[in-house]
Amino acid sequence: MISPFAMAETDVISAKEAATMRVRNKAVIVDVRENSDWNEHHIHGAIHIPLSQLNERLPELERYKNLPVITQCQAGLRSAQAQLMLKAAGFSKVYLMNGGIQAWHEQGLVTE
Repeated sequence: MISPFAMAETDVISAKEAATMRVRNKAVIVDVRENSDWNEHHIHGAIHIPLSQLNERLPELERYKNLPVITQCQAGLRSAQAQLMLKAAGFSKVYLMNGGIQAWHEQGLVTE
């Protein structure tokens, strides 16, 4: 298992920072939770690719390789793994949304 502490601290952003980056920098949010969690609620405009499918579905994200990509899950562990996988695949601007969808809700941000 990949430790979330293997990341540089600058690559971890808050839910509010993620929301701002999505608008200002055209950042893409990749939700790596499983289907049941996604169906319950998710961030509008996020791309859903469960962590278990990320390697095989990397070509779907290729067009975003030069944009900031924000990984997001329920609380942060799976998104840390996804962040490292994306960096290993050549994505240079990959950020982890600290606290996941839970933090998004705690900040009063909207989901669908």
